[in-house]
Amino acid sequence: MAIKEFFDIPARYRTWSMALMGVGILSVIVGFILYGTGEHHGMRFWASLLQNSTYFLLVTNAAMFFICATTLAFGGWQIVFRRVTEAISVAVIPLGIIALIVLFACIYLDPHVYHWLNPEKGDKILEGKSAFLNKGFYSTWTILTIGLWMVLGNKMRQLSRELDNNPLPDAEAGRKYIFKNTVWAAIFIVWFALTVMSVTPWFWLMSIDAHWFSTMYSWYTFASTFVAGMALITIFVVYLKNQGYLEYTNEEHIHDLGKFMFAFSIFWTYLWFAQYMLIWYANMPEETIYFNSRITSKSHSGAYTGLYWFMFCINFIAPILILMRRGSKRNYTTVTFMAIVIIFGHWLDFYQMVFASLFPDHVTLNLFDFGVAAGFVGLIMFSTAKALTKAPLIAKNHPFIKESIIHHT
Repeated sequence: MAIKEFFDIPARYRTWSMALMGVGILSVIVGFILYGTGEHHGMRFWASLLQNSTYFLLVTNAAMFFICATTLAFGGWQIVFRRVTEAISVAVIPLGIIALIVLFACIYLDPHVYHWLNPEKGDKILEGKSAFLNKGFYSTWTILTIGLWMVLGNKMRQLSRELDNNPLPDAEAGRKYIFKNTVWAAIFIVWFALTVMSVTPWFWLMSIDAHWFSTMYSWYTFASTFVAGMALITIFVVYLKNQGYLEYTNEEHIHDLGKFMFAFSIFWTYLWFAQYMLIWYANMPEETIYFNSRITSKSHSGAYTGLYWFMFCINFIAPILILMRRGSKRNYTTVTFMAIVIIFGHWLDFYQMVFASLFPDHVTLNLFDFGVAAGFVGLIMFSTAKALTKAPLIAKNHPFIKESIIHHT
């Protein structure tokens, strides 16, 4: 069987990615004209950029987490489409730069996104958090976070491509290669745990509500972006299959990607419920205030109630009903549809995480937000496709490639 090793970007694909990026740039320009100045409008403009930049950065970075987690688990089933996952992770570089600019703007231009920058005198809670919530610590940690994601991710991609033109001579060389991969994957996982699963969501998102806190917030954020990341991988794998690439990838691999989307939709829901249940059960005002604008039916709040429950339905009800069946996880059309739904659903999750805190009395979702999101989608499409052209689509000399080709669930 002839194998199509290298990806050639179709003209239609290139046009769509460029058009979406154009929509994004135009949306930012128009949005700045409409919302870029003034205390209230400035906050509106930067909030949308904060939501989109952090969400899509974390989603693409989840691709490298998937690579490293499966490397540590000595998994082989994913090797036949590993280059797709690696290509998605390349988007962390441009998205990381954009996110860094947005995050620094939220701090140093002070569009009133983070009220801990200007605490009221005598605010004991913010005074107690000042050693953590300050410009210096925020800036340093943000640079380290994004910088090491880029560096460690690039190292993992380099290790993968080492074997493209240099087959391993014997089994001992294969063991050494796997060990080296495992070491670097472990380093990435440790840093990922210290950032995505711990400190970074506190800085970027939870500190918007600086008086509120949740010990489950970082895990909740991780679950949301990881399941969206698996959905993004699935979309690109199915697209390449439909274009005649990834000949060794079959419905067994798609089935397992569907399992990940199904399982982590349930995991996200577990964290969603556990966070709410614990706060509801304790009934402490400093914690329950977070849900006032999100689920309460009081006349002076509850503006996001409909959006909140709609987001819950498409992030939990839809995946559990549709992806529960074995056949649906092996159907390319079904898993693609659900992948798109999941990515959109968790984008809405991030929207309510940001906007329900900054604008608790009314929902501001409009074409500006969708336009900005379209720009990020176009950038991911362009960056991933460009990365796919730079290396063979299959890691043919990887020690686990045979295991991946004969994979059966």
